[in-house]
Amino acid sequence: MSRTGHALQNRGASFSLDENHPNALAPGKRPFQTIIPAMAFKAGQLWSSFGVMGGHSQPRGQVQVLLNAIDFGMNPQQALDAPRVVWRFEDCISIEDGIDAQALAALGHHVIPVNSFGGGQMIVIDADSGTLLGGSDPRKDGCAIGW
Repeated sequence: MSRTGHALQNRGASFSLDENHPNALAPGKRPFQTIIPAMAFKAGQLWSSFGVMGGHSQPRGQVQVLLNAIDFGMNPQQALDAPRVVWRFEDCISIEDGIDAQALAALGHHVIPVNSFGGGQMIVIDADSGTLLGGSDPRKDGCAIGW
């Protein structure tokens, strides 16, 4: 908090002061947003509520967790536990343990192993029973508890 009472943050840090740059600071532009709790619907009904933390890796993690649940049929805990990959720039990607770095390098990627990307929580609603299935990412503190 500054002395004037304004909260300080760096959400505009990715803007450029070069007016010819594609991401030049200008009226009406929005900073990269990483505050993205989400809800997913199936057949018009709420199916899941979830969110993934992790700064610039957050939107990618959000999509990977959702794809794990939808396309790969993982339950919330499995979807959150699965290793993640983040594209950095050009041919450079960062990967967590559990992803084959050698196979990616053979495809021409420059691979940078990392310990982890963010963390998250997820709740899925079973449409038939109404049962809530929860998961909490082991990358951060937290747990899924129901009653």
